Amino acid sequence: MSSLQDQLKNLGFSASADAPETANENAEQALQPDTSVPVRIQRQTKGRKGKGVTVILDLPHNASLLRDYASALRKVCGVGGAVKGETIELQGDQRQQAKQWLEQRGFKVKLAGG
Repeated sequence: MSSLQDQLKNLGFSASADAPETANENAEQALQPDTSVPVRIQRQTKGRKGKGVTVILDLPHNASLLRDYASALRKVCGVGGAVKGETIELQGDQRQQAKQWLEQRGFKVKLAGG
């Protein structure tokens, strides 16, 4: 029977002193979204019976991050909204508030469309 450390090595875990540090660094990098790509904010009404919706595009493709951002934006703007695919939709024209909130988090924001 092999030792616990040998079993962990077979599973891909390392018992070295460097392992916890690299795991923490990788976790921190995963939490930092890529802010080099400009985020686009649009107002759309097509297919919504004339109701305007603010759509935020080109955010990082991380489902939990999108949910967190959508929740925070709904609270800041005081409106409803949802995550649809890889975009965030907010009810009404919330472009300026969303732009300000995203710029505070280090994103480059472009207002796209009308």
